[in-house]
Amino acid sequence: MNSKNILPFALAGVAGMSLQTAMAQERDERPNIILFLVDDMGWQDTSEPFWDSVVPQNRIFHTPNMERLARQGMKFTHAYACPVSSPSRVSLMTGANVAQHQVSNWTLERNKSTDAPHRTLDFGTWNYNGITPEQGIENAFYAKCLPQVLSDNGYLTMMVGKAHFGALTTPAADPLTIGFDYNIAGHAAGAMGSYLGEENYGNREKGGYTEPWGVPDLEAYHGTDMFLTEALTLEAAKLIDTALQQEKPFFLYMSHYAVHAPFKADKRFIQKYLDRGMSRNEAMYAAIVEGMDKSLGDLMDLTEERGIADNTIIIFMSDNGGYTVGRGGEAAQRNYPLRGGKGSCFEGGIREPLIVYWNGVTEANSVNTTPVIIEDFFPTILDMAGIRKYDTPQRIDGKSFVPNLKSGKGNAQRTLYFHYPNYWGEFREDIGVPQSAIIEGDWKLVHYYESGKNELYNLKEDIHERHDLSGEPGNAKRVQRLASKLSDYLRNYDANMPSEKATGQRCPYPDGK
Repeated sequence: MNSKNILPFALAGVAGMSLQTAMAQERDERPNIILFLVDDMGWQDTSEPFWDSVVPQNRIFHTPNMERLARQGMKFTHAYACPVSSPSRVSLMTGANVAQHQVSNWTLERNKSTDAPHRTLDFGTWNYNGITPEQGIENAFYAKCLPQVLSDNGYLTMMVGKAHFGALTTPAADPLTIGFDYNIAGHAAGAMGSYLGEENYGNREKGGYTEPWGVPDLEAYHGTDMFLTEALTLEAAKLIDTALQQEKPFFLYMSHYAVHAPFKADKRFIQKYLDRGMSRNEAMYAAIVEGMDKSLGDLMDLTEERGIADNTIIIFMSDNGGYTVGRGGEAAQRNYPLRGGKGSCFEGGIREPLIVYWNGVTEANSVNTTPVIIEDFFPTILDMAGIRKYDTPQRIDGKSFVPNLKSGKGNAQRTLYFHYPNYWGEFREDIGVPQSAIIEGDWKLVHYYESGKNELYNLKEDIHERHDLSGEPGNAKRVQRLASKLSDYLRNYDANMPSEKATGQRCPYPDGK
């Protein structure tokens, strides 16, 4: 167990823990908060529909605990993140939009870009070292992070699973440096070498650690048949009991490596998907999704067993759109009805499943159409914790959606900004390519940096983004206005931009300037 303060730990009985919890709540009744973040999960990779009708994926996947959470709480149908992992996680931890923090692609090695070579564009320097809690770290975004603010205000802060905050050898490669009191399995890498305990979760030797893809801190499970998702859930349960022993409200960042590639067979669930005639690759994926859902249910059950369910907020979210490249078959339809997938500014790359349960606040079995974006989680979680006065070196771009949770009403006219001026390396024509986008109400403009083209979509009428309306009569002013608004936003932050190889000049903004 990697922690700042490792205390002697013993599991208590349910009755004793409930009494202890009741005593603790007499001292501090602020809610516990569990943020359950899934990696690379598509908007519809669940048996809980997030559109206005059931789609084929909803009949494939089995996620009864997502259904259970949605029946208890509030489901958001217009929740967004960034196209790839690191930008989303930095926005989550800092409250800053990617245009400000400029960790615009995935991170791994210090001072090394992860952009693939491009035929006509260069991508220059961006903050490929991720977040930094210390000033003076090059190519990194200096910020005070969410767990630090929570910790400063009396919360016990714990994370389990994928971190992916800072590049190797930078301070934030260790989650403890950004304010977590406990960290299990979080380090610089954004994926795991293996889901299998038999393969030591990607570590070459049993009991060892193999940088960068071996998962740390889980040596007790090496050589066993324990799937990674289950091992992380067991460790999270231990931390919750530790928090209850310390009689402090807690923030648990349950950040699964699931459902990221490379896929492996979760023997608990895979056979039924194979029996349906699914390819082995897709059956492995569906089983990983079900294992993730079991983890959610196990943590929900634990809060009930410990008598803290009524005082524990649970937030379910994914970090970017569903992974489609390399999954085989009709890959373009993996995120139906959405276009694109991970690495894209189209809806398949950025629209996410979000559910919030907050006893006494969220209306049971309710649906909210409020546009929410990943940087909103920073002020929202602090708002939930009753923390409204805090200082940060970064500007907080996110907006608390606590008022929407309380009222059940939305603000459909809010403007959202997306910026991916990079080249992912796993791509089709609309995935992994340099793009920016803006959503305002029903309208969305997508800008391609290689061609300079702007495309316009009406998401209410065309959630599939099949019909580019930019050239239709009457839309010229709308395109110009949205392109100008997006460009002004990027200029305001001096956002990192691609440049033309032939001239060395910055690519024009979406407004052509």
